Amino acid sequence: MGNSGDSLRHIAVIGGGSAGWMTAAALSNAVRGDCKITLVESDQIGTVGVGEATIPPIRLFNQRLGIDEYDFLRRTQGTYKLGIQFVDWAREGHTYFHPFGPYGAEFDMVPLHHHWLRAKANGDPSVLDDHCMAWVAARDCKFDRPTRDPRMVQSTFDYAYHFDAGMYAAFLREFSENLGVTRIEGKIDNVELDPETGNVLSVTLDNGDSVAAEFFVDCTGFRGLLIEDALETGYVDWTHWLPCDRAVAVQCTHGGEFTPYTRSTAHKAGWQWRIPLQHRIGNGYVHCSRFISEDEAAQTLLDNLDGDPITDPRFLYFKTGRRKKFWNRNVVAIGLSAGFMEPLESTSLHLIQTGITRLLALFPDRNLDPLAIDEYNRLTQAEYETVRDFLILHYCATERDDSPLWQYCASMSIPDSLQYKIDHFRSYGRLVSTGIELFQNPSWLAVFIGQFVTPERYDPLTDQRSHVDAAARLEGLRRVMREAASVMPDHRDYINHHCRAEPA
Repeated sequence: MGNSGDSLRHIAVIGGGSAGWMTAAALSNAVRGDCKITLVESDQIGTVGVGEATIPPIRLFNQRLGIDEYDFLRRTQGTYKLGIQFVDWAREGHTYFHPFGPYGAEFDMVPLHHHWLRAKANGDPSVLDDHCMAWVAARDCKFDRPTRDPRMVQSTFDYAYHFDAGMYAAFLREFSENLGVTRIEGKIDNVELDPETGNVLSVTLDNGDSVAAEFFVDCTGFRGLLIEDALETGYVDWTHWLPCDRAVAVQCTHGGEFTPYTRSTAHKAGWQWRIPLQHRIGNGYVHCSRFISEDEAAQTLLDNLDGDPITDPRFLYFKTGRRKKFWNRNVVAIGLSAGFMEPLESTSLHLIQTGITRLLALFPDRNLDPLAIDEYNRLTQAEYETVRDFLILHYCATERDDSPLWQYCASMSIPDSLQYKIDHFRSYGRLVSTGIELFQNPSWLAVFIGQFVTPERYDPLTDQRSHVDAAARLEGLRRVMREAASVMPDHRDYINHHCRAEPA
């Protein structure tokens, strides 16, 4: 058996924000005082802080920490999210929904969407969205938590949150400090490497203090102070496929509907997010600097707000891609320091979460087992690449040709891994995968159908199931979902009743 004398005694998390404090919270919850955890951050360095929309696994992260949902939403001005509405992506004037949860409830060995494709081929005018509980509720701005009874149609959806990322970091800081995490204020001046091993020995702060540890987590954002500046790990650039390299963000007062979903609206040089919180709406325009100036991008955003702006436009610069290694020597990069994929499907906080989960599953001792490091990098690379392919699908599957960006996206070459999925879906409406992926079949189905990747034919087995009255089943599902949504509380009423925040 291994020797407990090899256990880590000190881990330093370098950088705060969502990545730093999510990491500190999860590590301190896991080690419970058996290993010292220090977090170094500077109040002078702003965090990106626009990761305000999430996907359902964030609930599991909070649950594992023992965080009460309503308390967390009160503390972060949080709201609920049933999915993402996409406006003007496939063509101008067209809208579709990417739901959290499946379409309908399966009633046959042939997947539901093949029965819908068959009905559509026979003239049925119903749209796929109407078979999805998340959308039927979201469309009317309704929300309730799903039931656990699998016989009920109210069990067939999932949900996530919108929240203020800065407030979430503050909430987790308090949680972490209660579990013994030490926070040190200061900017990093220098990183000292071991001349023999190349490992990071310590970081020196601008006031001359030094923080030494056996293992470091780099949460320093795009810069990658340890993983890149010190260890020169290298970066894989994905701008060819995901050409947007800028975002401008503005917060505004409430206006329009209090939606239990994120909205993504495509513009000529990118797309705009809309994230409703309890006290304001978060907005941003992700765009490609080759096709629009900063001034024009800011004006486009300001012209498309639901309320009055309450902050000045703030610009972010990024390059989509990933580090060549996420874990290098005694440093693991978590968050933007590991890589960046634009926030189109709200994956930024999720990639922090899975990075932490993998670190705990492959937790090191002072020997730094190279097998564990290789496995961490293999799994993380695979996740980044499947998320990348899902995002590229939104861009390449478009009929828009009204501007240079969309013309570029419609004609660009795409990864073979994505082309393989598209070919299968176009041919027989089949959803294929090489393994476990973050985005499951309903997500791919939503974007394929929503962006007119239309199957040439449905699964041949569907015609062998004539004894199944699929038309009646589909109509029954649509009716039951409408009835279930009609008795759900209004989204704002639900929040006011359960988790209303103090006025900001």
